Amino acid sequence: MANVSLRGIEKSYGAFKVVRRMDLEIHDGEFLVLVGPSGCGKSTTLRMIAGLEDINQGQMLIGEKVVNGLPAKDRDIAMVFQNYALYPHMDVFQNMAFGLELRKFPKAEIKSRVEDAAKILSLGDLLKRRPKELSGGQRQRVALGRAIVRQPKVFLFDEPLSNLDAQLRVQMRAEISRLHAQLKTTMVYVTHDQVEAMTMGTRIVVMKGGDVQQVGAPLELYTKPANRFVAGFIGTPQMNFLEAAIEGSAEAPVLVAETLRLPLEGKSAAALAGLEEKRCTLGIRPSDLHVVGTPGAGSINFDAGVDMVEILGAVQIAHIRVGGQTMRAELPMRVPCKPGETIRLAAEPEAFHIFNATSGVAVA
Repeated sequence: MANVSLRGIEKSYGAFKVVRRMDLEIHDGEFLVLVGPSGCGKSTTLRMIAGLEDINQGQMLIGEKVVNGLPAKDRDIAMVFQNYALYPHMDVFQNMAFGLELRKFPKAEIKSRVEDAAKILSLGDLLKRRPKELSGGQRQRVALGRAIVRQPKVFLFDEPLSNLDAQLRVQMRAEISRLHAQLKTTMVYVTHDQVEAMTMGTRIVVMKGGDVQQVGAPLELYTKPANRFVAGFIGTPQMNFLEAAIEGSAEAPVLVAETLRLPLEGKSAAALAGLEEKRCTLGIRPSDLHVVGTPGAGSINFDAGVDMVEILGAVQIAHIRVGGQTMRAELPMRVPCKPGETIRLAAEPEAFHIFNATSGVAVA
């Protein structure tokens, strides 16, 4: 096991910067997830850790050793790719053992390591099968087993579940999380799926355009997003955003977004006092909205027109209009909600997030 340190890491292709001065400490034994949209630099970062991409600037350390320029084979890491990359002419045992055979490990140790990995991954009955005889989930477990037998300091995963169907992805998420709990080895996992990030990572790094937007535990990113991008990227359904104006006095400002009025006080009022423009963006998660019959004391109440409703089983997602702006509300199925109706919604004041309208940085 080992910690991984990225100190001022940069990567460019010509004039285009893919990763911009990344400073990141990956702790020994943690499960760190790099998440973000396509082109944000997450896979490039993983490949630099692996030694598959050169580093233009900065230092990369695995343990206490600077590995800039060190070949991938000498970094004591194991990588699991999106493509299983199994040898079709070899059976499961041979696929898992091949890397150890290249390193001239004794046959007895190879057999022991493969059997131990097969036991962990429930592959004991499949060791004589070839890849074409396996399901997608079984092939991915073989790829995991090939990495496990290496007993590396760090595991790297590059979107390993992208080729699986929805049910298998859920199953493999649980298996990889269980594997981490059992092995207690440092793992770095790349995905564009924020559900994978939230359910698997002990910490998450959210990236956009080569920059790190926020690093934190899943719940921290969900409840205290650093900016509008993180707030919109983490959480399903996505957070609602309303363009709002600041009215009232500096001591008692009120945010006004269409028919919604949010009085502010204390730290929130003080934070808004620093905004040069009298406008901001108001955020509220769909799950924080609920239907009320009459205005509730202490809650923020407003009327909304229902455009359409998505039935998801236990809940329904109502697409609603508040004045000229659109939102979504996640409501229990027992709540009457039909297109064309007007419903009264409420939310607690502390459930709202306020962002700078220009920079997108969280204000309060």
